[in-house]
Amino acid sequence: MTRRGGRVRGLGGLVAALVGTVVALAGAAAPAGAVSKDIPDLALVVANDTGRTTTLRSGDRDFALLWQLLSPTESGTERVPQAWERGQYPRVRATVVWGLTGIGGWPYTQRAPRGDVAIERQDQVLLAEDGTAWVRSDPAPDVSDDDVRWHRAPRSVFERLEKGGLFGPPAAAAGGGSSDTLRWGAVGLGAGLALGAGGTFAALRRGGGGGGGGAARAPTFC
Repeated sequence: MTRRGGRVRGLGGLVAALVGTVVALAGAAAPAGAVSKDIPDLALVVANDTGRTTTLRSGDRDFALLWQLLSPTESGTERVPQAWERGQYPRVRATVVWGLTGIGGWPYTQRAPRGDVAIERQDQVLLAEDGTAWVRSDPAPDVSDDDVRWHRAPRSVFERLEKGGLFGPPAAAAGGGSSDTLRWGAVGLGAGLALGAGGTFAALRRGGGGGGGGAARAPTFC
């Protein structure tokens, strides 16, 4: 499996790359490190400065670090400045689409049973001017609503992933206003294209207000 993709140029290429990646992954066997099928086991990471995509699976070291950073089963939210709520937040370092493999399939779609991928959540990671790492989350990307949630993230984990190159070149500055080159709608469009092309994605909205919270368990990593 190729984990590090090439550079994507333009929104059309970005969406095509996301859809193509998930199509390829949907037919793959479940990873050895996945012991529970009710939580995400796949992450597609888009470095917003470069558009480069990275595929991570449960069991990968960076997947475990990304889980620690973003807490994808987090259902709560924290207060943020009103400017952030209006879209004037610091530039996004990376956008992460969380997926759950091994679901659905025939007769709901044309793929083999348990051959589809559900979009579970979409997160964006950014740095505030004081150096605090924040996560901006859409807990139900398949639903058209304004449910956006925020929570702080461990800066030490962010730095480990950034040094490893997962988020592209290190940020030159923490502030500067919103310049996220990948908007929520881009990945939503990718999901729609995949569904229209044969149901590779099976969009699922989790219980508990669509946030995937409640009694969800953290995964076991190799």
